[in-house]
Amino acid sequence: MTAHPARPTSSVPASRPAARLVAVTGATGKQGGATARRLLAAGTPVRALVRDTTAPAALALQAAGAELVLGDLDDPSGLPAALEGAAGLFAVPPLAYGPGGTDAEREFSRGRALADAAASAGVEHVVFTGIASTPDRLPTARGKERIEDYLRERIGLVTVLRPVRFMSNFLASWDIGLDGIVDGVHRHVFPPDEPVQVIAVEDIAEFAGLAFDSPDRFAGRTLELAGDAPTPTEAVAAITEATGTTVRYHQLTHDEAASLSPEIAHVRNSWAAGARWHADIEALRVVHPGLRTLADWLRESGADALRTTFRGPRQASVRAD
Repeated sequence: MTAHPARPTSSVPASRPAARLVAVTGATGKQGGATARRLLAAGTPVRALVRDTTAPAALALQAAGAELVLGDLDDPSGLPAALEGAAGLFAVPPLAYGPGGTDAEREFSRGRALADAAASAGVEHVVFTGIASTPDRLPTARGKERIEDYLRERIGLVTVLRPVRFMSNFLASWDIGLDGIVDGVHRHVFPPDEPVQVIAVEDIAEFAGLAFDSPDRFAGRTLELAGDAPTPTEAVAAITEATGTTVRYHQLTHDEAASLSPEIAHVRNSWAAGARWHADIEALRVVHPGLRTLADWLRESGADALRTTFRGPRQASVRAD
């Protein structure tokens, strides 16, 4: 991993015109929560769309200054009212799953309903977060790609963010056969000694905030986002050093990947065939000088959070938004 100078505390301009209201979907999830907090810290009014206004994560946002409203993408009838008066929208429709894996049609249906509601409410600028692109279009990307296209048809100003794998995936407290760290082992499909791009969700939030700060600069753009590219071997070594707990890496075999799901097997095969994420990290760092490396993330919060997961119980649920 490349060493970089100490990060600036913020790239938010010292002074700017009064901010207008931004609605945030997935506000109690990873990306939505980080974006809501970044916007609030910069003085931007935030309306957090949540399924449960009494959830602890929702109440924490309210305490930080966010307005809470009910907003369920599976019940789109209330979305236009939830978006009324918002000038901007941070959109992160959750992944949908069916018996055969990712349900791209359901995911697109949610995104289409959100786009229609935003257009009806007069939202001017949508920042949509999808998934990093690869040459062979992974199955998990198909629904999001359709949402991107539909947003461009319905909304005047659209910025698309395509983040790679989250650094916080190392924190996954479930045992589904890959990701997270279970019994001192991080399992995934990637070759152990080839770089794998990763990003901190706080940096996704920063790019979203920059887009809302300067729509004239970011509207119409699609940004592939990453902050570092350690090999899996380097990543577990960094985690071992930062946490004091030995972690090793295991690359899933083809049979192991196939036993988890056809989609995971497809990702492994695609990676073996040369498919790679391709964010230009150094160019992104020009836009956002505080872009985190894995070492930065571990030092700031990741190591402490990992120690907690090493001590805590494993869970069977997955949340990827």
